[in-house]
Amino acid sequence: MFSPPDSTAEASAGAAGPPGGASMPAGGLGRRERMVLAAVAALLAVLLFWLRGGLHPAAPLERLARQSPDLTKALSDGRPTLVEFYADWCEACRAMAPAMETIEQKRRGALDVVLLNVDNPRWQPELERYAVNGIPQLELFDTGGHSVGRSIGARRPEELEALTTALVESRPLPQLVGVGATSSLEEAQGAPAASGGGGAGNGPSGAADRPAASGASSLDGSSATASAIADSPPSTQPGRRAVIGPRSHG
Repeated sequence: MFSPPDSTAEASAGAAGPPGGASMPAGGLGRRERMVLAAVAALLAVLLFWLRGGLHPAAPLERLARQSPDLTKALSDGRPTLVEFYADWCEACRAMAPAMETIEQKRRGALDVVLLNVDNPRWQPELERYAVNGIPQLELFDTGGHSVGRSIGARRPEELEALTTALVESRPLPQLVGVGATSSLEEAQGAPAASGGGGAGNGPSGAADRPAASGASSLDGSSATASAIADSPPSTQPGRRAVIGPRSHG
């Protein structure tokens, strides 16, 4: 007597797949498909990372700070040096940064551009030595690492060009408002106190008494003109500045 085929055997035969063919996991992808998807995902991740960097590039101030050489090495490598005291919250510093970056690229190999963040405790001795009461403040050094001048306040591109050209060519600094020659600590201590309060020239490399350029920020985070900062009260000892108080990042 003929019996109907066993349904269980038929189901097993169907699950075995076509003769001679590779079986596919039920409800999943094969090994090749998984590898392709992983490669596509990695490519998309790289593309997304690149797009984020292209849409949000580092600002000139951050780039300058990141590639800034060490101050000690810069002052001893036989090249003139331009040192900028800055802060991340300083709008005048950020406004001047593109021109500073252009100068750094144009003068690379002939001039060192060093950025010192006033909020970094590491630079507290330099803040005191150069009487930094407002930013941006530029300290200018010749090829021997000797201070030859100071600039207080934001500078226009053409002014930065004139200053750095004078440094590279070992010429006197241009006559700009807020730029003055410096004096040594011994000279500052031996000279009589100036009448009417101190100015930027009270430090060991103080600028000559003259109005400063506009566009500086005081170190407490508030906005102020550089001339007002330069007219701040002098420190109690000739040739030294008062300790800077806490600064705001606002």
